[in-house]
Amino acid sequence: MAGLSRGRRGLLQMMAASGAMLALPRMAGAAAPADYDWARREIEKRHDESIKRIQTWIHTPSIAAENRNYPQGTQLTMELFKEAGFQGVQMVPTDGKPGVFGYIDAGAARTVGLYFMYDVKQFDPAEWSSPPLEGAVVDKPGLGKAIVGRGAVNQKGPEGAFLAALNAMRGVGRKPPVNLVLVAEGEEEIGSPHFGQIVRRPDILAALRKCNSVYMPAAGQSPEGAVDITLGAKGIIELELVSTGARWGRGPAKDVHSSLKAMLDSPAWHLVLALNTLVADGGNTPAIEGIFEHVRPLSDHEKAMIAKQAGEPGAEAAMKKGLGVQRFIDDLEFRRALERLASQPTVNIEGLVAGYTGPGGKTILPGRAVAKMDLRLVPNMTAAEAEAKLKAHLAKHGFGDIEVNVTGGYDPTETPEDSALIRASQAVYRRAGVEIDMSPRGAGSWPGYIFTGDPLHLPAGHFGLGHGSGAHAPNEYYVVESANPKVAGIDGAALSHVQFLHELATIK
Repeated sequence: MAGLSRGRRGLLQMMAASGAMLALPRMAGAAAPADYDWARREIEKRHDESIKRIQTWIHTPSIAAENRNYPQGTQLTMELFKEAGFQGVQMVPTDGKPGVFGYIDAGAARTVGLYFMYDVKQFDPAEWSSPPLEGAVVDKPGLGKAIVGRGAVNQKGPEGAFLAALNAMRGVGRKPPVNLVLVAEGEEEIGSPHFGQIVRRPDILAALRKCNSVYMPAAGQSPEGAVDITLGAKGIIELELVSTGARWGRGPAKDVHSSLKAMLDSPAWHLVLALNTLVADGGNTPAIEGIFEHVRPLSDHEKAMIAKQAGEPGAEAAMKKGLGVQRFIDDLEFRRALERLASQPTVNIEGLVAGYTGPGGKTILPGRAVAKMDLRLVPNMTAAEAEAKLKAHLAKHGFGDIEVNVTGGYDPTETPEDSALIRASQAVYRRAGVEIDMSPRGAGSWPGYIFTGDPLHLPAGHFGLGHGSGAHAPNEYYVVESANPKVAGIDGAALSHVQFLHELATIK
């Protein structure tokens, strides 16, 4: 969910069906420093191995919402970490799905944290052009060769590129230039409800306290080759609102004949009316009482970042095409729409289900109705505050009987622009000849709050060359051999991680 929506370009990469990639680590107009030739050679030699590793990972999808492939997916992830040289790799039990912990003691002066997720979203094979668990390498016009499969870009492709970097180092007998502490979870796609139990385990927390930053491998390039460095991400709570006749004390406790609506209340309409109180302006403005109490407005500097993005030639048309839309909320101009994207909390209906939804009609009055929802949060909101205000709002408006089942969520995250993590990212990207945009925050979410907030207070973000698209959607892909010399394929992405780790080891 989160991981991949990072600003305008990140959102396009998650939702658009177009893109492009660089097959080799050498960017147009900027060769890697000569002292990385050893890494280039070894990474290229292991190209097929790197692709196979991602395909193997895709073959075993861990899906928390379906309780699928646990602990099989966890064990496979552990084996991949061990293969890459991580020490002390162990499964970390939680009240939900297990996490994984490992480290590399390279005897280095600095230590860097890594965040991985090994779970993926659900999928319907009928919607895919090739089997979602096959991980087929296909030719994509204008892009090159890409792995197509669930988890290809979110996040097994980018994480696989990082593992390829470590395997290349091992292959030539080199240690990473920094010590590494890795924490991985299997519940990111349901809102990371138990990730805190992993990070706050005393021995893992002690290891993370030695880190000076934490990052998540990403496929950060746009189809044109640029990257968008985001300085944070929105928070989220995912939840269900459930209306039942039994709990309401009105309407049927089970499905009954629809003719009885003349004399019975409807739990489905009850839910619809409750939902209507949560928003204003046709659903575009949250109306939960007090929801804007602590919302921090954009600063002038943040607005300037957004204005720069909005002013790029063709940016608005590209975004609209990628999203399949003709206009933005309230017919806003592009800059204002991007400001809303970065600064506004949202109340969204993911799904709405009641009664019979199959072919034809069934003439029933449902006894139960469910809305799947998410609320996106901005600084200085918290997940706990948003949940409490939602429940209080429903109770005040006469809908206190509606169940609020929060399935996961976390606070927004922010990282200073002058932190070593962000400056190292900029340095590596610039040496690769990559155009950089800066964004105040991504519109999507990832659980970086657990690193940037109490008790660690570490810079945390994303890094990585490469491109993919279709996260959460059919035909998700990650390009491994690019048709565009400005965009990295898997070899270039792996090399970028070698360079980034060395930058983090030396940056002042």
